[in-house]
Amino acid sequence: MNEMTLDERMGYAAQRKKEMNCCQAVLVAFADKLGKSEDDLLRLGSGFGSGMATMEGTCGALVGAIMVSSLLSPDGEARNNSRAIMSRFKELCGGATICRDLKGIETGKMLCSCEDCVRNAVLSAGEALKAK
Repeated sequence: MNEMTLDERMGYAAQRKKEMNCCQAVLVAFADKLGKSEDDLLRLGSGFGSGMATMEGTCGALVGAIMVSSLLSPDGEARNNSRAIMSRFKELCGGATICRDLKGIETGKMLCSCEDCVRNAVLSAGEALKAK
């Protein structure tokens, strides 16, 4: 099987979002690179959907992207990659990283749908990891 392109990973994650939370969708989009079973990745990401199950925490898709980067980054690069991922995700998602802000719970204006958060998280992780 050929390796997925970043665009294919983004689409795959958005498709899988229909059956799992945002964090899990990002993790399974990188399953081939992480060397973990899908079941293990689903368990790992289970508590991070919906802004850590409260919508008050960091977007689960962003958490998943940083988990991916942490597992795939060379020694000493995870922190720098996390910064890059956070910055790029925030740029792509209207300036927000907290679930309730992304969904516009208080403002009534959604900044980014869950599917787009997942796509943007995969893109942000992919870009940070390719830059190294």
